[in-house]
Amino acid sequence: MIRGVRGAICATENSREAIFDATRRLIVRMLSANEIETENIASIFFTTSPDLNADYPAYVLREMGYLQIPLMCATEIDVPGGLPRVIRVLIHLNTDKKQSEIRHLYLGEAARMRPDLNGGNE
Repeated sequence: MIRGVRGAICATENSREAIFDATRRLIVRMLSANEIETENIASIFFTTSPDLNADYPAYVLREMGYLQIPLMCATEIDVPGGLPRVIRVLIHLNTDKKQSEIRHLYLGEAARMRPDLNGGNE
């Protein structure tokens, strides 16, 4: 069965370093919180708010050694008043876990987007 694992975090600024730091922190926490093994990841889809364009968040996973996982990046819809500098992640995971067992993580300022999910927030 394939399940989706969602997460989001805000970068401190529109720079390669800030995007990579935030993405790395979020991915490490998502993998740990859900006990995800690399071979069970089907693909990972990233989006960024329109104000983050200094680099692709997926590149940091290549630097982390995830070379075989299909990755894709896109820009979110530019909603007026939307939270700035947001990186969103959707991991497609092969798992036997029930949907209720999946931990979606919204860290830092991004926790405002999903206040109902408080288990993984900082």
